[in-house]
Amino acid sequence: MRLTMVGTGYVGLVTGTCFANTGNDVTCLDVDPAKIKTLEDGGCPIYEPGLTDLIEKNVKAERLTFTLDKEKAYRDAEMIFICVGTPTGKMEGDADLSYVMGAADDIGKVLKELGPNQEPKVIVVKSTVPVGTSHAVRDRIREIAGPSIPFSIADNPEFLKEGAAIQDFNYPDRVVCGVEDERAAELMKEIYAPYVRSGNPIFIMDVRSAEMVKYASNNFLATKISFINEMAALCEAYGADVGKVREGMCADSRIGSQFLYPGLGYGGSCFPKDTLACMAMGRNSDTDTQLSTAVHDVNQRQRTRFFQKIHDQFDGDLAGKKLAFWGMAFKPNTDDIREAPALTIMQLCKDAGATCVGYDPVAAENVAKDHPGLCEVCEDVYDTLEGADALVISTDWDDFKHPDFGRMKTLMNVPAIFDGRNLYALALMEREGFVYHSVGRRAVTPGAVTA
Repeated sequence: MRLTMVGTGYVGLVTGTCFANTGNDVTCLDVDPAKIKTLEDGGCPIYEPGLTDLIEKNVKAERLTFTLDKEKAYRDAEMIFICVGTPTGKMEGDADLSYVMGAADDIGKVLKELGPNQEPKVIVVKSTVPVGTSHAVRDRIREIAGPSIPFSIADNPEFLKEGAAIQDFNYPDRVVCGVEDERAAELMKEIYAPYVRSGNPIFIMDVRSAEMVKYASNNFLATKISFINEMAALCEAYGADVGKVREGMCADSRIGSQFLYPGLGYGGSCFPKDTLACMAMGRNSDTDTQLSTAVHDVNQRQRTRFFQKIHDQFDGDLAGKKLAFWGMAFKPNTDDIREAPALTIMQLCKDAGATCVGYDPVAAENVAKDHPGLCEVCEDVYDTLEGADALVISTDWDDFKHPDFGRMKTLMNVPAIFDGRNLYALALMEREGFVYHSVGRRAVTPGAVTA
């Protein structure tokens, strides 16, 4: 099948490459010449394990191409997937739909030029959009193309986890398709058939329900994260261990274990934006969204609560202190720093007078580029510790799970660790002689911290 992906960001590039890998003829369209040149030169503008090799394979097989030419990209496509960004707008939670509607305008112009005798194209909104947007896209295209031009609209939300996107696409828990006619439904089933051979379902539903599935799913997962972090705060207050509490909870099959890990809260491009979007949809429809609001508030407080531990350990005086940060991406196996907890905590520490240095296996370049002056970026994990008064662990990269604690103590000015990901056992920290603060567990304080 001939497919066009509008946008070579995270969703468009992964989706297009994976569709090409099952034999489809895929064109990826973007308006950014630098991105297209990077892709044509064999590079990849985003970090995702395995993606660069998969792009190279399908480019060589002539199933995957990249272009800036909108007319060329839309003319012969049987299905057009809109995968552009929907950043938060001027009001908190409201989506900026200018890129989506810009794509609709361009598609409408090409459909108008092709005339009424063309084979009907299916326009698929894959971007995460407020409920009702896909119909607005349909109406915008219809207004430009005219009443006699055949096409149909569909919505196909993505559920890709950064760091495991290719696996998620190839082996989805489910595929959700919102359609308005039987032909679009059949094409959706056909294009996704190779990915659900193991029996996972394709759900065909109305367009508005498909749009809501994405928000409901992400908001629920965000709720689980905020819930366990609230329980972690109670564990600290009453001397319980959130790790043991979690084990007892998760043994209940009704609860399960996923997304119930205490930490610094959720970040990235999806959970924060989609939770705020649910709040905005409630605000715009005069519908109360108390739970979504609480989930967001708990998440934001989790970062300031963790900063407070650092602040209190040094008796409220961080002036002149050097703090090392391990991990700056919002999660491991990605270079995405959007809404990353590390950056919030760094800024709080810097505002309190501390100097921050950081290391991340893949996200360091993005921090240096997007947040100049926030911290000194190091190229080696141990370089951050030279003369440090404390280490803050904010991303659970594998690189950090079994460090040389003896070497760390010789490098650090003060052997203090603030672990936002609960990587180390309390007994190990006691044995190694570190002051150790984590999330939802008792503090280890073998000796007073002095700088």
